[in-house]
Amino acid sequence: MMGVSSEHLHGLYSDSDDPWNFRTSAYERVKFAATRRALSRGRYRSAFELGCGNGELAKQFVDLCVRYTGMDAVNRAVDAARETVPSASFVTGFYPCALPQDDYDLLILSEILYFLDQCSIERLAQEITDRWPHAEIICVSYLGETGNDLQGHDAVSTFMAAMSETHEFERGKQACDYRIDRGLPRGAT
Repeated sequence: MMGVSSEHLHGLYSDSDDPWNFRTSAYERVKFAATRRALSRGRYRSAFELGCGNGELAKQFVDLCVRYTGMDAVNRAVDAARETVPSASFVTGFYPCALPQDDYDLLILSEILYFLDQCSIERLAQEITDRWPHAEIICVSYLGETGNDLQGHDAVSTFMAAMSETHEFERGKQACDYRIDRGLPRGAT
């Protein structure tokens, strides 16, 4: 099983820096608002979003964070994110790769896990366990057909199982085509 290739991701952005219509979609706005409501706190020291796309989700969270860092595999997306949220930091990286250094207390994995393969998901879980064991984790997963090897439900289930020793997950929202899960460090709930 393989995750999605870098070429595939660049292809998604070949015609637009907004291939999923994040800026104009009412569906995305509702999902972004539900994601924000899933948070357990009103303020965070430092947040990291893997797969930040063009920064439209970051725009919903940046006011809750002293520092916000997003990473995406596509330069066009990162450039758009920098324009969308100039106060945040955005870097280019195709996971698995080195993740930014900071003492993150919020990790956002919105519709990214099913772009990875099982080994990469397990590696990400181990990195979080090693580096940010006390961070809150928000996972948003699309429940429809992704066209990828892993589907949203399977990817998030793999991730939550790999995080089970350090985090307890609860469903924040279930809609017909997406779900939001929040992971809090064990003992913090």
